Amino acid sequence: MKAWLSAFRLRTLPLALSSILLGAFLAAKNLSYKFEVTLWCVITTVFLQILSNLANDYGDAQNGADNDNRKGPSRAVQTGAISKTAMFRAIIIFVLLSLSSGLYLLWISFGLEHIEQGLVLLGIGLLAILAAIKYTAGKNPYGYAGLGDISVFLFFGLVGVLGTYYLHTLTFNWFLLLPASACGLFSVVVLNINNIRDIDSDVIAGKRSIPVRLGKKAARIYNWFLIGGGLVCAATFTFFVADSLYQWLFLVSVPPLLFIGKSVYTIYEPMKIDPFLKFMALTTLLFALSFGVGGLLG
Repeated sequence: MKAWLSAFRLRTLPLALSSILLGAFLAAKNLSYKFEVTLWCVITTVFLQILSNLANDYGDAQNGADNDNRKGPSRAVQTGAISKTAMFRAIIIFVLLSLSSGLYLLWISFGLEHIEQGLVLLGIGLLAILAAIKYTAGKNPYGYAGLGDISVFLFFGLVGVLGTYYLHTLTFNWFLLLPASACGLFSVVVLNINNIRDIDSDVIAGKRSIPVRLGKKAARIYNWFLIGGGLVCAATFTFFVADSLYQWLFLVSVPPLLFIGKSVYTIYEPMKIDPFLKFMALTTLLFALSFGVGGLLG
């Protein structure tokens, strides 16, 4: 059980929930909130995140990124705590759980009355499952080509926030691309910190992540770009819609964001960088909660 809980990587769940909660808050601001939709969005997202973590464990062991040179926490398949066969079976189980939960979510959101929209969201959901698996698993995983940042931005930002908002309201607002992008950029920061930590082992494994492509110094500058971009998106949205100071509540997340940016920029020892993964995931959740609550109070 301890090995499986470790493989689930529960510390990543706050990041996965950030986009869902932000989308729900935005829907509540639009007076279209449905608790059951939020609940099943959360359940589906947790299943997808665990699926992604298990597939990542399996794929990195399969493709060589989890090796003796890796500086991060040990992985279950790499250490033999979980066999490849058992991990593969667990991946299948979480594919089925994600699909079942997602289908029920679409049913309670759309029913038969809006089946066309439901089919579109089903397609996006299937892409999310595929993206979770193909990040490091199988032949030609896109994470090894440096495309993980784009995937995280899309699914932890745009799809997570705007998809949740749409499930509540059955409407789309282009202006919400700004807070969704902020959430997506902060999520990419988490991946970027992970990849900065693993640069040396990824080079050996042939994993061409963005930090590997940029180099250690430029990857840390890129980290600042992601943090700054997220704050600019959030501030721009708030500047145009705010009619109350409460809507600037998300600024409480600025000090920890700056601290993370400075620390990652100055620290070059991999294991000293590792704690900032969890810290950034929690800070992204803080941003989502403070942004959402501020919007409701405003």
